[in-house]
Amino acid sequence: MQKINGFVRRLPAWPIYIVSVAWFGWLFWQALSGAMGPDPVNALELALGTLALQLMVALLAISPARKYLGLNLIKFRRALGLAVFFFVAMHLGVWMILDVQFLGQVLNDLVKRPFITIGMASFVLMVPLALTSNNLSIRRLGPQAWNKLHKLTYAVVILGAAHNVLIQKTWETEPLVYLGIIAALLVMRIKWRPFMATA
Repeated sequence: MQKINGFVRRLPAWPIYIVSVAWFGWLFWQALSGAMGPDPVNALELALGTLALQLMVALLAISPARKYLGLNLIKFRRALGLAVFFFVAMHLGVWMILDVQFLGQVLNDLVKRPFITIGMASFVLMVPLALTSNNLSIRRLGPQAWNKLHKLTYAVVILGAAHNVLIQKTWETEPLVYLGIIAALLVMRIKWRPFMATA
């Protein structure tokens, strides 16, 4: 594992940003060219949302991977987090601008459709995380306050997984699998204390 970690340390994190933008561009082109089927807007929404969820899983897996496998991928955490925010923002933008198109309908859906309310809540919680994902914010807030703020990540991931489950018209297996994986990764992050009986 030391050799793998040594190799990982030499890899830069910045390509994640370039790949994220390029990936979105490719998906958008697929939708424009008709390669996504008869409903390209819905297909694009789904692809962006699924990709964001997959990156959330990868992000959550970083700490357990270091704890249980000794694999240190911490240097990629910020870039992955910002990639998640980017894809969620694009997912939201496609829904609002290309799908719904009317502000009144957007507001109506937020009130009347729980899965949209949950999804929007997840996005709103992501905004302060994205804005403070830089060294300047860590210095200004202080490491302790910054760490407390970024624990919102757990709420974001849970809400995102719930949104993915509820958006389905029926109980689909894949969203439940994602939810189960996320739940397992969250449990693995808990610092369990051994139970000690008291006399």
